[in-house]
Amino acid sequence: MIIMVTQEELIREARQNGMELYPINRDTYELFFGPQHMATENFSIILKMDGNRVVKAIANPGFLHRGFEKLAEFRPWYTNIALLLRICVPESDVPEAIYSMAVDEIIGWEVPERAQWIRTLVLELARVSAYLFWIMGLSFKLGVYTAGQWAAAYRERIMRIFEELTGARVYHIFTIPGGVRRDIPGDKWLRQVRDTVEYIRSKLPDFDNILFENYITYRRMEGIGVMDKKFALAEGVTGPNLRATGVAYDVRKDDPYLFYSEVEFEVPTLKEGDALARALVRRYELEQDLYIIEQLLEMGPPSGPYKVEDPRLKNLPRFKVPAGDAFAHVESTKGDFGAYVVSDGGNKPYRVHVRGPSIAHGIRVLEKLLVGARIADVPIILMSLDNCPPDIDR
Repeated sequence: MIIMVTQEELIREARQNGMELYPINRDTYELFFGPQHMATENFSIILKMDGNRVVKAIANPGFLHRGFEKLAEFRPWYTNIALLLRICVPESDVPEAIYSMAVDEIIGWEVPERAQWIRTLVLELARVSAYLFWIMGLSFKLGVYTAGQWAAAYRERIMRIFEELTGARVYHIFTIPGGVRRDIPGDKWLRQVRDTVEYIRSKLPDFDNILFENYITYRRMEGIGVMDKKFALAEGVTGPNLRATGVAYDVRKDDPYLFYSEVEFEVPTLKEGDALARALVRRYELEQDLYIIEQLLEMGPPSGPYKVEDPRLKNLPRFKVPAGDAFAHVESTKGDFGAYVVSDGGNKPYRVHVRGPSIAHGIRVLEKLLVGARIADVPIILMSLDNCPPDIDR
């Protein structure tokens, strides 16, 4: 037997039990999108829906590690490498680099050329790995699972390279103040890098055929999540998301660091500013990253040490950094990634502040771009922005 209960009776019974319920607005409803939804990963969005359309979107982060910056104030300088890299897991070498570069500047160290070359190679390998990871995610959201499985398999080759270089697959703890933790394994490893780059480059036409030139991709991504140049600049958008609006800003070109002034590469831009443009810019940049790695391998690692020689480094827990401050930033696949580090002369940082791109992209920009979108467009727009949830929760 089915017992029908009216909404008013439910509210009255709830109030008698000490709970408060409110009448349902039948024109709109609230939908929690994630973090249990695979499309959002460790992230959530509260959507106010009118039928199939988003009326309002509120980013709802906070499901990951938190307090990285504050924790860094209580740990010795070198210990923070293993902590801060968790700010962006798919590209963990970036937080290592910006923190180390800032510390180098405060101390006044001249990092050896060999270490700078290795750092550059590591950052570019990390970019290739991160873009393959992004292709995997986008493919799954579009239902083009074959491309996603390919991307995961090709990324595994990059992870093997990292494992041989650093001893770890994801969290490398490799770039440190003063240089890098260890030298490259040798010529055999460099040949492995070259072979991997050639292999991935040979597979790019397959990605084009099945994903980036796919009718489904164009129908699902073209014309949705549109932002123009003025809006992007006002909201602090950087990286591929900014270049998809026509702004050719790339930290590697506009504020060169490490070996980037020694290599040639293009800065792909498009003007449409929609989800498709953001995806295509990333596809083009993946090819440029492979080209940069090829140039670095052709150049070869400079001779000399792979880190500075300083007697104070023999006692790392008590190692002190002179009082001062510095800011360092790099171009990550997510955008302009920087760190501001302050020292009071002690063996721990006085302040570490990370300027990650995902807070701008994953909060204000995402909330605005989702308004008017269909429910099926939500994961596509989210993926096109390529946010890093731990960067938001840091």
